[in-house]
Amino acid sequence: MGLYLNSDSILKKYTRLYKNEYFVDKSLIINQINKLIGSFDVYLCVTRPRRFGKTSLINMLGAYYSKAADSSQIFDTLKISQANGYREHLNKYNVISISFNEIPDNLKTYDQYINNITNQVKKEVISEFNLTDIEESDSLKRVLQKSKQQFIFLLDEWDYIFNNNLFEESQDKFLEFLRNLLKDESYVELCYMTGVLPIKKYSSGSALNMFDEFTFLKDRKFGEYFGFTEDEVLDLCEQNKYMDFKKLEEWYNGYTTARGIKIYNPRSVVKALKNDYCESYWTNTGAMDEVSQYLKYNVLEIRDDVIKMVSGQEIDITIDEEFRAGQGTPKTKEEIYSAMIVLGFLSYNDGYLKIPNKELMIEFEKALRDKSFGYVSEIIENSRTMLKATVNKDTICYDSKKKEHYCKIEEI
Repeated sequence: MGLYLNSDSILKKYTRLYKNEYFVDKSLIINQINKLIGSFDVYLCVTRPRRFGKTSLINMLGAYYSKAADSSQIFDTLKISQANGYREHLNKYNVISISFNEIPDNLKTYDQYINNITNQVKKEVISEFNLTDIEESDSLKRVLQKSKQQFIFLLDEWDYIFNNNLFEESQDKFLEFLRNLLKDESYVELCYMTGVLPIKKYSSGSALNMFDEFTFLKDRKFGEYFGFTEDEVLDLCEQNKYMDFKKLEEWYNGYTTARGIKIYNPRSVVKALKNDYCESYWTNTGAMDEVSQYLKYNVLEIRDDVIKMVSGQEIDITIDEEFRAGQGTPKTKEEIYSAMIVLGFLSYNDGYLKIPNKELMIEFEKALRDKSFGYVSEIIENSRTMLKATVNKDTICYDSKKKEHYCKIEEI
């Protein structure tokens, strides 16, 4: 078994998830994807914030489709087993699974990074299918063509180099690499790609314009499969028997799919259930450092909005475009908010922007204590009461003897 081609490690990873105490069955998405195999619509790109189950789902797809190992003992127990065509597709495909976030320390350039992946995939394809007519100069694309096989491509964290500002001078080359490898090739049975950032758009189209995109804001097809639905969280609370649903709702709810389904952050819900305790689990990811960074791009313009949101209010604003891979530093208020929605720090529904839940509220307050935020940081440091007073245009006073601020409500 190879690292990328027909790897049995995918089934091992999904088996660990399946055996998790708080496992949630998301297998019905397979029924929708099965219908696309062999059609013209075989290129899917699903983007979501971190911790919303993207990698877990891609491991599920690999475990289901790959001929590397028999996974029927798991899938026979899941919802997908009741769907038409379940057996037709189970463990029937050559699967090439690549996670683009795997960069060994010794790889310093883009060419080293991409060659490390392509050379290994070539080696595995040549070995798996006993190819003898291979030239040293043959590209990965040419090797796949010569194999006369068809493949399902599962590409995880496709946007890793964009999201981490790596190889900036070669990022367009990476888009061209994906286009050249995948577009209009008969060996592509299906390509399922996932990441945080939607695909970059430029000029009249995109290098990856063959993909149907399903983004955090606009996905009306797969939205319920990323994150836990309200019913799923209720079931988990019943299983736990200790954790109160209302508490989980307060801490981890706040996101809504394009079809209006409430979605909870799955990683935080599971952590809270395992610990029997609700707190912010974002701190483990280091992601909130990005909140501070995005806010600092335009402190003056977004200051009043931030004060309102931290006090629990919503902002009426139109966000037309989603922040995308390769877009660069956000500059306008709309671009900053768009980036923070894509990353899951803010939620946006029906034209209203807000901090989604208590977990993120705590992290925003931490981020905004940075003295570089000036006026905002002073308000955060004093109290939520002062925030509300500021929003309501009440008077903020300073007691020099007690050396503290207080609020004086003005009569109308």
